[in-house]
Amino acid sequence: MQKDLSRLLRDPNLIPFAKQNLLSRIANQAAALNMPCYIVGGFVRDLLLGYPINDLDIVVEGDAIKLGKSLVEKYGGKLTPHHKFHTAVWRLPSSFILHPSSLDLITARSETYSRPAALPTVTPASIEDDLRRRDFTINAMAIRLDGDHFGELLDPLNGQADLEKKIIRVLHPRSFMDDPTRIFRAVRYEQRYSFHLELSTFDAQPATFSPLSGGRLRHELDLIFKEENSAAMLARLHQLGVFDAFDPCLPKFNADYANLLKSVPPAEFGVSEDQVTAGYLLWVLDSTAAVVESLARRLVFSSALTQACKSIIQLKKDLPALKTSKPSAWTFYLEKIPLQAIYVLWLVFRAPALREFLVHWRHVKQNTNGAILKARGIAPGPRYKNLLSQLRQARLDEVVKNEKEEEEFLNRLL
Repeated sequence: MQKDLSRLLRDPNLIPFAKQNLLSRIANQAAALNMPCYIVGGFVRDLLLGYPINDLDIVVEGDAIKLGKSLVEKYGGKLTPHHKFHTAVWRLPSSFILHPSSLDLITARSETYSRPAALPTVTPASIEDDLRRRDFTINAMAIRLDGDHFGELLDPLNGQADLEKKIIRVLHPRSFMDDPTRIFRAVRYEQRYSFHLELSTFDAQPATFSPLSGGRLRHELDLIFKEENSAAMLARLHQLGVFDAFDPCLPKFNADYANLLKSVPPAEFGVSEDQVTAGYLLWVLDSTAAVVESLARRLVFSSALTQACKSIIQLKKDLPALKTSKPSAWTFYLEKIPLQAIYVLWLVFRAPALREFLVHWRHVKQNTNGAILKARGIAPGPRYKNLLSQLRQARLDEVVKNEKEEEEFLNRLL
């Protein structure tokens, strides 16, 4: 795979000019500080594959925090150093007009793990040491950016050859033990690029995943639900025994729902697009409340996500009984359920009432309010809620259709 990297680095179809300018400024500043500067990881992988570039991963042989301070002095913005890891986050000045608006600056480093799944101990090192600490050979390449070295490829672990062979290969036999989340990333890359895993070193034992926090596991699943091939990734993880290794109760993703994962809510529904939440809801839809409880504990779901998952299961169960209900009964039931859960269930079953609720019924209100009831001489109290509920019910069920009919209906109630 012989490619002119200097040309690729200047290709606006792969790297927008604004990002090219940013890289040039960083490289020049690093050169002024006598720090070799590299772009690494997924950037290099995607550049060699001809994919548009999103993330910029900058590594210097030197002091990334010092580089960050000099960039802030010259261009502005704000620096947040992380001394323990020898890294810094540069929040770019608004004049750069870039997204994302912040950038990680990393000191080339080596890592050691005190125990499986622990966070690493970091020590400054050479760029080759830095590449050898990474997850897969296809992510263990770097391109130098500074001075006359612009465009030079550093590939000590033959990542370019594995790109040609379409292989996802770990760097050493203990890789998955050191960081079990790597198997999630491996599956993402495999399905995203139509590659295949080199699995001779992978063994999904329960001990591999048990030390992982729920937050780290959930983060990996969040990333999967943002991908194009989420369902295929989840199926592959099941096939590899990953889910069984850390919780045998985890549900399998129903392949019939795969084409729903990228659905965008119609504007008239008034439901925000949230493919991660939608992914979890589709994943648990055919499960039980007990499975959701277990999953929510293990993955440390937010209370909102837990409630949405429980709600969609209960709503699915109640749909047959609600089928012949009046609009008011549907509305008073559905108002207690998160909109995302209602929308996702509509995606699966296309029940007309779910659509009517999202588009119309939930917006129907009675004209009468507390001030009107008070003016009618009714003392404030629990009766207000009962009267207003009956008036709204009449509106929803079209027992009354305008303000005059609502007033007459109120008179009868009084």
